[in-house]
Amino acid sequence: MQMGAAGAPSGPAWTNPDLANASYDSVSLSIASEETFPTDLVVSSDGTKFYVLGAAGYSIDQYNLTTAWDLSTGSYANKTFSTQSQASAPNGLSFKSDGTKVYVADTVNDAIYQYALSTSWDISTASYENKSFDLSSNSPNIGDPYGIQFKSDGSKMYVIGYSTDAVYQYSLSTSWDVSTASYDSVTFATKPQDGGPHALFFAPTGTKFYVLGTANDKVFEYSLTTAWDLSSSSYSGNSFSIGSQENNGKGLFFKDDGSKMYAVGWQNDTIYQYST
Repeated sequence: MQMGAAGAPSGPAWTNPDLANASYDSVSLSIASEETFPTDLVVSSDGTKFYVLGAAGYSIDQYNLTTAWDLSTGSYANKTFSTQSQASAPNGLSFKSDGTKVYVADTVNDAIYQYALSTSWDISTASYENKSFDLSSNSPNIGDPYGIQFKSDGSKMYVIGYSTDAVYQYSLSTSWDVSTASYDSVTFATKPQDGGPHALFFAPTGTKFYVLGTANDKVFEYSLTTAWDLSSSSYSGNSFSIGSQENNGKGLFFKDDGSKMYAVGWQNDTIYQYST
């Protein structure tokens, strides 16, 4: 199960990460040969593939893991897909749970673009579906869309506004079709914790979400009393610093059972693995 793509829950049961007692696994994977400005990170539903979005190469790069969820077994798959024709400043990445669609948030056009993969999870088979959602004209000006996530059934979308320090909620009248999105008039401010929110991850239960901020280099945990309803959110008081490894964090992802966390950033162009 994976939630960067926010797919239907399956596989191991999710246990909320214990951020207060999280620790670095001393496991990392350099992606500097492929991308020097990584902006987001997603893992496939089975944990055998990593995807890194980059603002330098305007592309999504794919990595393989010979042992699922074990970053020490990772290597570049020599597969990539350019987003430059649509997104020239790609900063947010999300997949559909079955690996047949990928979504990219662009901060130049303030839009979300939708792509189809003819072979699931093979990024080299991606193509633009001519579907997008203009955040600047169809919702409040959120000020640079960064992290992007979907509800498990594809009926909701959540986007971080970097400049406005908030998360915004949208409904999709057709699940997984970003062109059918509309703003729910629901917003949650993250500025009390971090003034530079970048990455967003929702638990598959919809009762927790996590934000990686660049101002404090921390992952912050938020609780939702009503699953997937952003208006019911509050800060849980739990956080974890990745500053000893990365002081410009951009991408965040969790293992399907919540026991591992992965982060990537601009300081070292490296993915780091943590136990939670």
